[in-house]
Amino acid sequence: MPRLATARLVLRPWHAGDEDALVRYADNPNVAQHLRDTFPHPYTRTAAERWVAYNASLHGPTLDFAIALDGEAIGGIGFLRNEDIFRCALEIGYWLGEPFWGRGLIPEAIVAIVDYAFATFPEVTVVQARHVVSNPASGRVLEKAGFQLEGRLRDAAVKRGVVSDLLVYSRTRAEHDRAPRDEGAPPAGAPSATS
Repeated sequence: MPRLATARLVLRPWHAGDEDALVRYADNPNVAQHLRDTFPHPYTRTAAERWVAYNASLHGPTLDFAIALDGEAIGGIGFLRNEDIFRCALEIGYWLGEPFWGRGLIPEAIVAIVDYAFATFPEVTVVQARHVVSNPASGRVLEKAGFQLEGRLRDAAVKRGVVSDLLVYSRTRAEHDRAPRDEGAPPAGAPSATS
């Protein structure tokens, strides 16, 4: 199972024992307010158990990772795979427990998971992300992680009865491969994962 190490974090598959942390950090209206409706709110112990069991049942490359700090799951990051003519793109999604906001952890996690995406899925040419306009912090973390704003989808999302525009960001494989790397970091596109 992949474990992606960054300077401060470990991104790893969800596993038994993460349920308490999931409830502690995910059961928060400030976390849920900008996420898809499939993210439960309230986030119950049953929802946490189902999520961990679901991830344990999957085969193939890992798509959803716990963001762990000092061994504790404090958030999540993962991909939605697109199909048909859109199969060359992955869509990234993420969340972080509120006590950890403002520390620069999400851009760090995004960089690691984009490295993983391009190393693991050779057919993928772009990683995309979207956020509602009422969540500008998400756009800032994407830009810090090397994503570029592509455009606006007008009236493209509804959350709690409010229709919103979506902002769309992307990072292409070509941009990723050309990006300068920190000295001592693996080359662009190389897996930063350990098994």
